[in-house]
Amino acid sequence: MILSATLSKPTGKVQAILGKNYQRVKIRFKGGTESPYFAEFFTEKQSFHKNFSEAELEEFLRANIGQSFKNCVERTEDKKITFLANKRGEVRRLEKALASQSGKAAYVKPLSATACKAKTVGGALKFSQAQNGGAFNRSKNYIIKEETRVPFLQALGVMTDAGKVVAAKYDKFRQVNRFLELLDDVLPSVLQARSQAQNDGRPIEPLQILDFGSGKSYLTFAVQYFLESVKKIPCQITGVDLKEDVIKSCSDLAARLNIKNMNFVCGDIAKYSGKNPDIVITLHACDVATDYALKFAVDKKAKAILSVPCCQKEINSQLGKSSNALLAPLLRHGILRERFSALMTDAVRADLLEARGYKVQVLEFIDMEGTPKNLMIRAVLTDGARSGACEKSARDLLAAFGVKQTLADLLGGGL
Repeated sequence: MILSATLSKPTGKVQAILGKNYQRVKIRFKGGTESPYFAEFFTEKQSFHKNFSEAELEEFLRANIGQSFKNCVERTEDKKITFLANKRGEVRRLEKALASQSGKAAYVKPLSATACKAKTVGGALKFSQAQNGGAFNRSKNYIIKEETRVPFLQALGVMTDAGKVVAAKYDKFRQVNRFLELLDDVLPSVLQARSQAQNDGRPIEPLQILDFGSGKSYLTFAVQYFLESVKKIPCQITGVDLKEDVIKSCSDLAARLNIKNMNFVCGDIAKYSGKNPDIVITLHACDVATDYALKFAVDKKAKAILSVPCCQKEINSQLGKSSNALLAPLLRHGILRERFSALMTDAVRADLLEARGYKVQVLEFIDMEGTPKNLMIRAVLTDGARSGACEKSARDLLAAFGVKQTLADLLGGGL
């Protein structure tokens, strides 16, 4: 059974065959009886959704592999199958077995120096597991446990109906758990701040969570499940995104799962106004959308912020026009300028949040293998005084390179 399929590298026939100039198509198994496959068709700026039955999927793949798209990667529970088409339309089929165990991808944590011992065999250095290490048999202690049936993960195709993690979705399962670990770390501070703010004996309102740029909402649903089902903390969660079809899809899923404390709003982050949130989440909000989300969080005195920025183009485009000879080695190579610009952008954001009374950490969200956009800015509001030194350092950095940054402009210079 096919669990997922991705078609990429469109040919010149894609628009004639499918009706639009699609760049790629992503298909996943979501379960159900009549139409168990969910497909997303991506143009340069939009995405469109469609459901397939098993027969319809087979017909679609047969008609489009090598015709509309040159490449296709299919995954089953135990195989990865790659189709590659050449200019003449001839298709090669490559098959690779996937290491799996109990329906999930095998993941081996690297052994530490104390967990393994080395010996030389035939001139080569070989490693073997130490007798007391046990690392190969040690399973990760995830917040959401493997083999536990979680309705939203099943609905999103990450888990089977039996509660096993789908092999092709194991990275997503790890990402969800990593995010919940980072959230769990700051929850005590958030709850303490709420109790101090409301100590007059009235019942404390549900924890207010605001997710800017919620997208497909894997992590939004994960937060709801974690707070309500694992931590037993009443919460109200709002997801905000620009795409109407994505908002409708998430709203439909929440209704299908009978989740009452989630709502999804179609809107622009820069223009959003709503109830004061306790926690603001912004994951991969593109470029300056992250800055507007951070400005909202600061203005509303959100008690915690978890932000994974994306597409930091603003400073990159300004540095690209720089005539500073000292920067020439850095600016000569696009990838170096892009990474430097991203780090500089996030350094400024971190300092500006510190300047406004937040304790800030910049952390690795997930492994670089999952996405290069893997840094999280995690900020917790404190009772400490605002820091003029952090404000100055951020603005001095921008001035040194002759660039502007949206969060710096939105917050202004006064403290």
